[in-house]
Amino acid sequence: MMSINEIQDELIDEFSMYSDWMEKYEYIIQLGKELPLIKDEYKLDENLIRGCQARVWLHADYRDGLVHFTADSDAIITKGLVSMVVRVLSGHQPAEIVQADLYFVDKVGLKEHLSVTRSNGLLSMIKQMKVYALALQSKAS
Repeated sequence: MMSINEIQDELIDEFSMYSDWMEKYEYIIQLGKELPLIKDEYKLDENLIRGCQARVWLHADYRDGLVHFTADSDAIITKGLVSMVVRVLSGHQPAEIVQADLYFVDKVGLKEHLSVTRSNGLLSMIKQMKVYALALQSKAS
């Protein structure tokens, strides 16, 4: 299984294949289409991420010591963004998720190319995933 950093490096490599931001946005949209979708029963207000302009639902499952995330959004770019974070953090131990430094956000150039609201939304998603991991970690110990 790949580490969080190996998955981030893979994402950075994928983005480096595209020269302009229109192509990168198209790739983000494509990633959103591949997102492991949250079950309808988890599309509840309590699973909405605060701080996102678009509606983003996030659910965390804890199986065999690993956290598995599923998500969805009603905005196509946001769905792509959450899919990247799910891909990087899902399937890892809570401690790894909590300690993860998500450098791919800067390396891919998301900070410069996302609107402030989308950028804040992305940070809110990451924060929420770490909160879930922390809660699952303390529940498990």
